[in-house]
Amino acid sequence: MVNLPNILTLSRIPFLFFVVGLLYLPFEGAQTLAFALFVIGSVTDWLDGFLARRYGIVSKFGKLMDALTDKVFIVGTCVAFLAAGILPQWTVVLVLLIISREFFVTGLRLVAASQGCVIAAEKAGKLKTFMQMVSLGTLLATRALAIDFPNGLSASFLSDVHTIGLCLFGLATLITLYSGFGYLVRYGYLLRDPDQSG
Repeated sequence: MVNLPNILTLSRIPFLFFVVGLLYLPFEGAQTLAFALFVIGSVTDWLDGFLARRYGIVSKFGKLMDALTDKVFIVGTCVAFLAAGILPQWTVVLVLLIISREFFVTGLRLVAASQGCVIAAEKAGKLKTFMQMVSLGTLLATRALAIDFPNGLSASFLSDVHTIGLCLFGLATLITLYSGFGYLVRYGYLLRDPDQSG
């Protein structure tokens, strides 16, 4: 289990804590550094799978942990952004929908694992993760530009970019729910009792 793809997968957890910590540090450039680390953490989501396939070291552990660390990374970032005011209060509904979906799919994966089955990320799941990371990255980039480069761009432009980020976050939430429903349709049978017919 100790190989580069798995190390990259697990690295998203410390990346999350570094990003969140930097949001509250007062020194100049902290927000930009938080954005850079968020981007690096997001890139590992693609890089770990690429390297695992490239070198033929795809494993059940890697598939499971890739999906779980994605959820921790995204959900933790959403909660931190709500607390820091990067996400406005009304988006708490969207965040709760995302968290509910992630907990459901994680529970489904655990049930599947107990039956010797590994549910890997599907195309819709990968798309929702990509959209979540793009939307959150856009919001964080807006904050970094506003705080670390106050004279660089106009307030109206940053406001427009922030609005785009919120729209992308709403779209990401819809894709998140859609992909969660897809998992239910395809793997819901795993939730049935062994003696249950039909």
